[in-house]
Amino acid sequence: MTDDELFFDLRVHTLPEPGEGDPSKLPPAHAVAWRLDCGWQGSLTFPALWQHFLDTVDTEQVRALMIGPWWQGNYTGIEPVVELIAGHADRFPTLRALFLADVESEQCEISWLMMSDITPVLTAFPLLEELLVRGCGETTGAGGLRLSPVRHESLRSLCFESGGLPGHVVRAVTSSEFPALERLEIWFGSTWYGGDATVEDLGPLLSGGTFPRLRHLGLQNSEIQDEIAAAIASAPVVAQLTSLSLSMGTLSDIGGAALLAGQPLTHLSALDLDHHYLSDEVFDHIRAACAPAAVSGDAADMDEDEEERYVAVSE
Repeated sequence: MTDDELFFDLRVHTLPEPGEGDPSKLPPAHAVAWRLDCGWQGSLTFPALWQHFLDTVDTEQVRALMIGPWWQGNYTGIEPVVELIAGHADRFPTLRALFLADVESEQCEISWLMMSDITPVLTAFPLLEELLVRGCGETTGAGGLRLSPVRHESLRSLCFESGGLPGHVVRAVTSSEFPALERLEIWFGSTWYGGDATVEDLGPLLSGGTFPRLRHLGLQNSEIQDEIAAAIASAPVVAQLTSLSLSMGTLSDIGGAALLAGQPLTHLSALDLDHHYLSDEVFDHIRAACAPAAVSGDAADMDEDEEERYVAVSE
């Protein structure tokens, strides 16, 4: 994100590097979402930037924190960053939102973002309300994105943006207890980048009751978008939702027909089908059948003779 965007309804502010700017002119600690960026082509290490952050900003007032590029030269895993954040949890009593890997494709492709076990940030911050994680699972067998089933009383929004999300992460999410969770967004990605989750992994979530306060569900960016749509068509969890996203994936007329034959979706305020492979006829039928729900979604670009369908985000 850039400094003109918002995170946790706060304006993003990137912390100047040591020696840059006047520390006395920094915004109030509680008034912005603080973004840490090593510059990835410079010489500043993340531990040095982190210490500068602790020394310069009243971290006891920080409400939102975003981690940008944390490496210099060759890409490195985020595990040391997670350890630093969790290890200094006592310095952040008011932290409510955390974005791990606010990195654009120009800086690093999503499939190259080396994640780690993110469980420590949930256990270290019991008052955290929003967690956004960007990156793929490790495809080399060296670890990668992991999560252990946890109970967290305060988390309201959880999002995994991935070009290849491991099935074990999805299973950990659906096995966790998040009684306050209102928004859940999962980008499944491509099997080429480790996205091996199945509809069966979503079983506890789709059955309803797992997250009693859930109102928005995004099951997105999937190569099995038709199977997900078929499961959604009869999933009890849909009744408690106010908005649903099946966007960014390979949804075709097969999945569209399943939605049309399934439970009514007219109680939703919004159904997002952006980046779909539906025919105009089926898309129009879905829009009509879901009224007054607002159905949005542009078709994915595909040549007339092309049979392959692709997710929106993979590499």
